[in-house]
Amino acid sequence: MTTGRMPSAARTWPFLAGFVAAERRLGERARAAGRFPAFAYEFLRFGMKQGWACLFGGLICALLIGTHLFYPADAPLTRYDFLTLAAILIQVALLALGMESWEEAKVIALYHVVGTAMEIFKTGIGSWIYPEASWLRIMGVPLFTGFMYASIGSYIARVWRLFDFRFTRHPPLVFTLPLAGAIYVNFFSQHSMADLRAGLFIATGVLFGGTIVHFKVWHVHRRMPLLLGFVLVAGFIWLAENIGTASRVWLYPNQAAGWSPVSAAKLGSWLLLMIVSYVLVTLVNRPEAMPREEAAAGAAEAVASRA
Repeated sequence: MTTGRMPSAARTWPFLAGFVAAERRLGERARAAGRFPAFAYEFLRFGMKQGWACLFGGLICALLIGTHLFYPADAPLTRYDFLTLAAILIQVALLALGMESWEEAKVIALYHVVGTAMEIFKTGIGSWIYPEASWLRIMGVPLFTGFMYASIGSYIARVWRLFDFRFTRHPPLVFTLPLAGAIYVNFFSQHSMADLRAGLFIATGVLFGGTIVHFKVWHVHRRMPLLLGFVLVAGFIWLAENIGTASRVWLYPNQAAGWSPVSAAKLGSWLLLMIVSYVLVTLVNRPEAMPREEAAAGAAEAVASRA
């Protein structure tokens, strides 16, 4: 079962429609010029699609850096409250411009709630702190923090649509949903009970170890192990976390006296959180199987391009 696909914003926004037309002509010239120009164009197209998928998260990161460098300390509106209002405006704009569907927004809103609940718990036990004052907060947690979590869900939903994801050997929701639930519960229970992360990593490997994601950059679907995709995205989230702490939006206890990079051990936590985000998005974008003939055609073209 799949949901209806929303039309791309490029089809309804004149500026983007003109850009897409020009980009298509560039692609045709690159393909006619030979293998290397075609490869370079596809690589460029991949980066542009990824950047477009990261739009919400990228804007949030830009706000974190910009407000750290330039936001007036004596402004009547606190920095955290400004971040909250700016994030709301970005979300409204994405919906109004057709860059995000209401179905995706519902999942992102759910992830906002899920993330905020975890923030309340984690800050309550001192895992990290928000050192600045604000009015728009719940139990010491500024409301914009939920948008930082929601940006992960936004990225997954957008990249899914932009790259037209298809899958081979994707586990069913009846298995992935309990895994996501167990991961989320463990973020709370590990402080008072046994930490089950090792078992959760094993369960993730068992469920997703054989899953291949097929993504369409240009004319054909390329393929990659889904677990590798999870690891790569977790790495980028870790980099974003370093941006957040360097801009003093939140701080870990060891960063109170001076900034230091976030421990690489956090990559494991972000990987597990990625699974939660991904499973929530699959509630809207149900994974579609990759037809064998299309997978074979994509593999054949990939081999031909390397020959």
